[in-house]
Amino acid sequence: MQRIGNLLLIVALLAATGGHFALLQSIAWTSMLAEHLQAESFSQAVTRTFDGRHPCKLCCAIAAAKKSEKKTEFPLATQKIEFPPLAPGLVLYAPAAYQLLASRSAFADSVCVTPPTPPPRSPAA
Repeated sequence: MQRIGNLLLIVALLAATGGHFALLQSIAWTSMLAEHLQAESFSQAVTRTFDGRHPCKLCCAIAAAKKSEKKTEFPLATQKIEFPPLAPGLVLYAPAAYQLLASRSAFADSVCVTPPTPPPRSPAA
């Protein structure tokens, strides 16, 4: 069941990113190369296949499908974020006197447990 899910995920990613066009174009080039190899040398067949001047029917159909493919409806327009200017009279000052907190807390002292004196020795020592 997990393999089917993984396969469907791969197919969905390929379709979303236009990978199906790449797959179809690869199939078209392979068939064109095989067709040209029957009548021409290898270098001539490769040149004729990939020069772009001799497209096959599948290549033309792929190009037409790419052109007619619906582009994203939401343009990715970036906007500059601007902050409103501050009021000219707003200035923050530090307080003149600070209230210091008590250094010890009665609650903390009542919960703390002092370590045994002298500290226990480890058995390895």
